[in-house]
Amino acid sequence: MVIRSRRPLAQSPKTKQLFWRILQQIFAPLCGIASILILWHLMSLTPNTSLPSPVAVIRNTWELIIDPFFNKGGLNKGFFWLILASLKRVTFGYLIAVVIGIPIGFLISLNKFLKQAIDPVIQILRPVAPLAWLPLAQAIFLKPNPSAIFVITITAIWPIILNTALGVQMIPKDYTNVSKILGLSFFENFYKVLLPATLPYIFTGLRIAIGLSWLAVVAAEMLLADDGLGFFIVDAYNNSNISEIILAIIYLGVVGLVLDKIMAYIAFKVTPQE
Repeated sequence: MVIRSRRPLAQSPKTKQLFWRILQQIFAPLCGIASILILWHLMSLTPNTSLPSPVAVIRNTWELIIDPFFNKGGLNKGFFWLILASLKRVTFGYLIAVVIGIPIGFLISLNKFLKQAIDPVIQILRPVAPLAWLPLAQAIFLKPNPSAIFVITITAIWPIILNTALGVQMIPKDYTNVSKILGLSFFENFYKVLLPATLPYIFTGLRIAIGLSWLAVVAAEMLLADDGLGFFIVDAYNNSNISEIILAIIYLGVVGLVLDKIMAYIAFKVTPQE
């Protein structure tokens, strides 16, 4: 009778690689968050500061954290309704920017006269900060909500235009030559050649624009709206409630991250992958 020694099964290289990849994806973000929390706590311990510690923020805003859906009427609402109000403005403003920006991007790339006419306007208006548009928007629309949507649109439209135009310019000449040889019409060339080739650039602009839209809505709500996260931050500041401001900032970051991930997922599904 031969007795064979049992040896532990060695893990395959692929299994080890997958394990370390998952560990890195989980451990690395946790290290980053822990570092921020430690730094935040140390800053709250410095003298002559009103910055609350992470534990104090949780303690002071616990009711808002555990019940984001309450709605007692007026301005007394949970964070769910505040975020929803901001997202509604972002949705309207962002969609308007998309509907206007993508066609303009194609037009200025396909027509030299339009490019020479529109490009100076873009270069002049693009650097203007969202806050600078607020008084003009209020003067035009006379109402807070349309004014906020206008500010979101004018902020988000520039990366959409520029990235769409860049995508058209980066199309290889071979694509254009093939479409001419095949005798494609303008619309066939657009849907079969131009649009598929520019989709990665378009979605890059859309992804940048959604972040700018979320940035602009907060600025607009701080001065124009009577609800939303921007209004909540101003109201908390007027009441000297730093804990609520910090909680609102955290929600802003989390929602902005979710919007970016959603746009990245849509881009991954829609755009061709190499």
